[in-house]
Amino acid sequence: MKNNFLLWTALIIIVMLTGCGSDKADSSANNDESYSEAVEHIITGIEPGAGITVTTEEAVEEYDSLEGWKVDQSSTPAMMTQLDEAIEKKEPIIVTGWNPHWMFAKYENLKYLKDPKGVYGETEVIKTLARKELKKDKPQAYKILDQFQWEVEDMEGIMLKAQESGKDIAVVAKKWVEDHPDVVSEWTKGVKDVDGVEIELVTTQWGSELSATNAVAKVMSQKGFDVTITPVDVAVMYKAVANGDADATVAVWMPITTKEFYEKYEGDFIDLGANLKGAKIGLVVPKYMDIDSIEDLKPAE
Repeated sequence: MKNNFLLWTALIIIVMLTGCGSDKADSSANNDESYSEAVEHIITGIEPGAGITVTTEEAVEEYDSLEGWKVDQSSTPAMMTQLDEAIEKKEPIIVTGWNPHWMFAKYENLKYLKDPKGVYGETEVIKTLARKELKKDKPQAYKILDQFQWEVEDMEGIMLKAQESGKDIAVVAKKWVEDHPDVVSEWTKGVKDVDGVEIELVTTQWGSELSATNAVAKVMSQKGFDVTITPVDVAVMYKAVANGDADATVAVWMPITTKEFYEKYEGDFIDLGANLKGAKIGLVVPKYMDIDSIEDLKPAE
């Protein structure tokens, strides 16, 4: 009996150890190296030439852990489609991310990978720039632009509603203005009505900046301005304000995303400061991926 008891005890211990070993093997199957292999050493990105695309290419050069990796440059909608599909299936994916963006309003299970080398910077702000003579030529417009400030949640709310409703982001932004009179009253404090004064706002074609620009345009229209919105790429946006071809922009991400153009034209525009604080850019993954830092990834062999 004693020998049988010892035999059964030994068998139980072996089974328990085997089970633990299996759990350990399952855990190791989800390690950082398998994530790198699972995504085929590809970062899912957006349009070529976008600020975050350029910065991500710099990150690939800077980090040993990203040696041999590629940035898949396509479009923002294409990236979001791939992110949607990955989250639905709980599959690994690494995307170029930024907020304000509706992805963070829609998905609570997203996180930025830590960036120890600071390639993406700490936090970003979105600035308002005006042509040099705007305050003199159109002081009421200048005053609205100077007083325009809002929160990350405001912008993300507009973007998410536009995405979910299928409505044009301009329509949703204008409705937001109507629904937030207390916020808008701060933008228009001390501003006098005008009669058809023309104003041109230039912006990038990012959803975040179309939200901001259309919101400001709506407020200006309520004060009597005849507003034109001109969407262009980042380089043209800066050049238009610096040359005086456009009156202003509320779409300048700094200090990293559009640094190259800011420094190129610095001194040729008026910087009215941040209209939104707490913006951020970086590499983003779903929280179900057990990984925390860019340095945890593995180079391609």
